[in-house]
Amino acid sequence: MKYNYRYRLNPSDDVAKRLAWTLDTCRQVYNHFLHRLNRTSNTSAYSEITHLPALKACWPEWKKVHSKVLQRVVQRLYHNLSRLNGLKQNGHRVGRLKWRSPRDYRSFTYSQSGFKLKNTSGRSRLWLSKIGNVPIVLHRDLPESTEIKEITVKREPTGNWYACLSIETPHNPPSKPERPVRVVGIDVGILKYVHDTDGRAVESLDLSDERARLRHAHHRLSRKEYGSNNWESQRTTMARRQADLKRKRRDFLHKLSAYYAREYDLVAVEDLDTRSLIELPSTSRARTDAAWGTFLRMLEQKCEREGTHFIEVSPVDTTTECSKCGVKTDKPLWVREHACPACGFETDRDANAARNILNRALTRIGMGCPESTPAETALPVETLVPAKRVVETGSPVRTDDR
Repeated sequence: MKYNYRYRLNPSDDVAKRLAWTLDTCRQVYNHFLHRLNRTSNTSAYSEITHLPALKACWPEWKKVHSKVLQRVVQRLYHNLSRLNGLKQNGHRVGRLKWRSPRDYRSFTYSQSGFKLKNTSGRSRLWLSKIGNVPIVLHRDLPESTEIKEITVKREPTGNWYACLSIETPHNPPSKPERPVRVVGIDVGILKYVHDTDGRAVESLDLSDERARLRHAHHRLSRKEYGSNNWESQRTTMARRQADLKRKRRDFLHKLSAYYAREYDLVAVEDLDTRSLIELPSTSRARTDAAWGTFLRMLEQKCEREGTHFIEVSPVDTTTECSKCGVKTDKPLWVREHACPACGFETDRDANAARNILNRALTRIGMGCPESTPAETALPVETLVPAKRVVETGSPVRTDDR
């Protein structure tokens, strides 16, 4: 299995200068081959890589960068080109690849060789060819019997350096059960981020304090002279505020998705077109903050790693359709309770949608609908979990359920 582990780097001033110089050199190599691409036809990444030795003779500074790093720069250019052509073939209006400015080019990659993870006197060091030893903060251990395939070094807008280690383990993911026993359907929303068929509801993450600090930092930045030292200092401050908001959101999504992937044999969700939902009028800001697409992508990856069935079903009529009898009842968004006029089934609006999602997923895999709860006992005891508790270390949501 393949994993990515991200660690903080604490380079000295001298090493940080070498990292920044390497990054800027890679940017210049990218722009050079983009210039060749725009004026030469029938080129490929392999054919362009063969020109690197001759170009190093013209620009001796390129010899100070590891050869694999320069090769990955060329491959990165043609990978971007292939993605652009793919979007064009699918009917999207796209332009051309643009030259990269220093702010747009933030990472370079070592593949196969040129790096080594060391432990000297109890201190972890990442050795990078042509750069040297860089102190690394291993806040979590790597899995045993792992092989590091490549390392990507990235400079964030805050100025901090990070290393993303791509590793491969010899262990295959566990096989998925043929007859899932622990199954759950999940409905995502804004007021309640998730509501599942076990009666559990998790509140949306409160990012109001982070947004207030970001708004204040942006206001102060607008009052600085563009390009001045004060402007650059305030830009770094605003980048830190943005990083705090992003880090808190991703931590919440990682822990929530990990809980469902580990605790269940089958997870059913809606196949949402998140881009179209964001473009709808009203509450578009709340939909963007919810990051449903990121959550579903994380959940899918973790289910694959844990051997859990991940099934996406159509979101059409999951809210209006009664999960007990199937009769559709239109209700506006402000109506938060589901009351079926045909069978009398009453429950929470999101709980009804979650039941419909699970029913469709079980039907897809040939298990049919789960046993329905009688209408007179249909009101479940709902467990409302604040989002603040989910982001606390140790995942107390999982502990409470146990």
